[in-house]
Formats: sequence, structure tokens, C-alpha cells
Amino acid sequence: MSKEELLEQLSESIINIDEAAGMHAIENALAEGLDPVEIIEKGLSAGMLEIGNRFEDGEVFLPQVMMAASVMAKLVEVVKREIKEGEVTGKSGKIVFGTVEGDVHDIGKNIVKILLQANGFEVYDLGRDAPLTSFIERAKEVNADIVASSALMTGTMQGQAALETMLREAGIRDSVKTMVGGAPCTEYWAKKIGANAYAENASEAVKKARELMA
Repeated sequence: MSKEELLEQLSESIINIDEAAGMHAIENALAEGLDPVEIIEKGLSAGMLEIGNRFEDGEVFLPQVMMAASVMAKLVEVVKREIKEGEVTGKSGKIVFGTVEGDVHDIGKNIVKILLQANGFEVYDLGRDAPLTSFIERAKEVNADIVASSALMTGTMQGQAALETMLREAGIRDSVKTMVGGAPCTEYWAKKIGANAYAENASEAVKKARELMA
């Protein structure tokens, strides 16, 4: 079986939410000498990203996303046992993520969090109606790579702009990347306030986060 076919098997196991098939695919891939990190990044993660795309297109729904993420987490743990100390462990970066203060919407944020975690990111969830100071404190505490904020109302978008200012005042803006999202947000808004990236949906958030970590 070719490398491409093995990676396709791994990806399909996530798309089909089939843990048994995933275990079998992992055994095949390891037996053929595939790198464990590649199994995670180009096999399992590719399947999870496709689940995210299908969710955005309305082809699958939140329960399937959560089940796929659960299968992904179990399979990643199996593969991690094969990764030698000092190798990449599949963690893509640390993200502090919350819905800005004054905004109590968090369903979209939670979906983004699920996909980010399934794709190897460590996500520190501040929840909804999160004080802007909590973004700063948590980013310092965990040495975050990315600070991501969600705003679902036009009235709370200014919190994202204020966060950019607060990160600069705290002296850590140059050491983190920022990403914004939420229904009223746009690419123009992100550029206007000085954010590094804007994500329209959950699957795009994963892609943008990966780009920021590149």
C-alpha cells in the first residue's frame, strides 16, 4: 500500500468516526514505516479538517464534530506512544481564546475550540463574557502563541480593538499573534484594529492558526 493510501485510510477513519478503522490504519501505517508525526499531521488531522469543512457546509452537525474529535483524541494518544522523546509531539501551539466581555454567545467559539484542539493546539478557554484583563493574564501565564477573541455583537467588537491596545500596553503584543472572529467581524475589521488574522468559521480558524504558527 502506498504512503498516500495509508494517509487516506487514516483520514477516512476520522471522517467516518470509526475508531476501530483508525486503529487498524495506524497499525498499517506504523508497519510500513510511516513517521508517527506525519500520521498525526497528514493523516488524522487532515480528516478532522475535512470534518470541519463539512460542518461549515452543513453536511455534518455538532454531535458528529464532537464524536470525530473524541475519536481523533484517542487515536492521537495511541500514535504519541511511538514518538521518540524530543520529536514534535503534535502540539501546534498555545492559544488563549474567549468571547469578549459583554458578549454571552459561545456556541461558535466552542466549535472552534473543538477543532483547534483536535488539530493539536492547546486551547486555554476563557469562556464567554471574558474580561479583557483575563486574556492578558492568561497569555502571560501560559506563554501563549496566539490570543484569539470572539465577538458576536457589533457592540462588543470594540473589545477586540481594546484588547490589541492592552496587549501592547502589557508589553507582550510583539510576542503573540492575534486572531479575531464572530458574526459581525470581517477581514477589514481585523486589519483596522491591527489583528494578525481573521477567521470566518471554525475550519478557517484552524487554517489561520496554522499559518500564524508557521
